[in-house]
Amino acid sequence: MTNQELKAGRLKAALTQLQAAPRLRVSQPYLSQLENGTRPVTTALARRAASVYRLPATALPLPSSPTKEVDASKLAHQLASLGYPGFAHLRSGSHKANPAMVVLDALLQRNLETRLSEALPWVVATYPNLQWDWLVQQAKLNDIQNRLGFVVDLAKHVAEKSQRQSELAQLSAVSHLLVRSLLVHEDTLCRESMSEVERNWLAENRSPYAKRWNLLTGVAPEQLPYAA
Repeated sequence: MTNQELKAGRLKAALTQLQAAPRLRVSQPYLSQLENGTRPVTTALARRAASVYRLPATALPLPSSPTKEVDASKLAHQLASLGYPGFAHLRSGSHKANPAMVVLDALLQRNLETRLSEALPWVVATYPNLQWDWLVQQAKLNDIQNRLGFVVDLAKHVAEKSQRQSELAQLSAVSHLLVRSLLVHEDTLCRESMSEVERNWLAENRSPYAKRWNLLTGVAPEQLPYAA
């Protein structure tokens, strides 16, 4: 969260610095320095401000580097915190996470449960204005832009089915950007341990979406429970 975003969040919440400072557990002069850019906004303060100002999950701070190994239970709780209906029973006590971080952490996994990978297009379709610059850059640095492109195209399908034209336009632009950095080698959608037999079958029977992104995966638009 930048200093400007911190100030904008306070103004949107209709709070003065005197009102906001104690809720953020800082003094009013310190808050003034934060908003003026003379003090850095720490991760802890950014998370507190997002809660106090009731900012969207996209305003939560992003890590400097992604998490290469994430527990499936943690990912499920993070998806629940974003409102994913498939994990609604986990919402109570869930720790809200930035959707861009959740998508990246999930796509970095060598092996991911299908129920988790199927949730990612929902996240992208629900939060189309997430921090794409950061997410695309991280995807390219980790050579998973094909995985991300596939998820974005499935999210486009969801937006199209729901007739959400503004979201569709945003996602189309991101998809076009990712196509320009398409990797030629075949990958999986976080199922690197699949057998050679399954790989061969998927090579012949995968969806056009998966074929476009050089992915061996059985995940397809028609099987997404929220895309009917």
